[in-house]
Amino acid sequence: MGLVVAGAPTILRGRYPLFPGAPTEYSAHCIQLMEASIVVDMLNQFRFQDFSEKPPRIDRWLREPGSMTKADADVYLGSKMTAVALGHSPANYDDGIRFFAEWNGFLAAYGDWFTRVDDASDFTRAKASSKLGIMLTFQNSQHFRRPDDVNTFWSLGQRISQLTYNMNNGIGSGFLEKRDGGLSIFGQTIVERMNQVGMAVDLSHCADQTTMDGIAASKRPVLFTHANCRALAPSLTRLKTDDAIRAMAKTGGVMGVSFIRFMVRETEPVTIEHVLDHVDHAVKLVGVEHVGVGSDLDMVGNPNPIAGGGDPRTQPNFSRYKYHEDSAGKITIAGLDHPKRMFDLTEGLIRRRYSDANISAILGGNAVRVLADIWRPG
Repeated sequence: MGLVVAGAPTILRGRYPLFPGAPTEYSAHCIQLMEASIVVDMLNQFRFQDFSEKPPRIDRWLREPGSMTKADADVYLGSKMTAVALGHSPANYDDGIRFFAEWNGFLAAYGDWFTRVDDASDFTRAKASSKLGIMLTFQNSQHFRRPDDVNTFWSLGQRISQLTYNMNNGIGSGFLEKRDGGLSIFGQTIVERMNQVGMAVDLSHCADQTTMDGIAASKRPVLFTHANCRALAPSLTRLKTDDAIRAMAKTGGVMGVSFIRFMVRETEPVTIEHVLDHVDHAVKLVGVEHVGVGSDLDMVGNPNPIAGGGDPRTQPNFSRYKYHEDSAGKITIAGLDHPKRMFDLTEGLIRRRYSDANISAILGGNAVRVLADIWRPG
């Protein structure tokens, strides 16, 4: 398809399905941009557990060699994403080690379809080989018992670590915590070691003071891998303030816009246009070079485990999320809740009259540039 579109742009003027019988059609312009761009989702959970399956297929894929089929893999390859960053939240050091053992084994077993992303050149390599790049990343850093653990997990393949999840850890405060104590002395040593080895500092779930302290402590660019703009939804404290977004951008970092409806708008309805409003706001605030994508979904479009696995709404102070659903009980957004959602986002950016170069930058070029800067030897 890429060769056809690139070679005959004057022929493909209408809308086309990505494969015969596909229910959704996309413009030739959109298809061409997706084919030409490196596309990165900075927070993609790969596949949440579906507990109606026994065992859930992600558990089988990770623990039963040969259980993933070509049809399973085609869902991922058909997304046309170049790379995704995972988002496990380890309970402790041992849980983190187990996660890396399982995922490194998975990547070794399915090397025809997937490849681990260790440095910036791996994005281009994944694109050229039509494989999906996997960044082994965490949404919490409580697996770091001491600074030397940063080196250990770097050697295992970790390239991004979010300092805190929703609550306190030894490093700092998450946004659901009762009191935001900012970055701790221990947290400063962890950030310093992350800077030394070239591991990216992610501040997406951090409370406001911890966010600003993390930015101040880092000598390298910082990330909001999955966050939106509080200026558009002032009561949503999970979102980042304009001051925080400016400070992040000043480090040379990038923010991934999220697709969870209660991280986009305070009330219903929520549509793809409201997501695009967050893109527009961030672009106007700090420039297009600091904006990317972090959907906060798994590849098929689930936002959480299915039919079990714990309800995130049981967390203390969860009311700060201002949780709300659509009429069907979903917290995802129509058009952005399926494997090919980056095509829908691209169509939206075309509607908003972004240039091709800027669309490619948002889809993944900005993430690749910033990660290349962070990951270089210190």
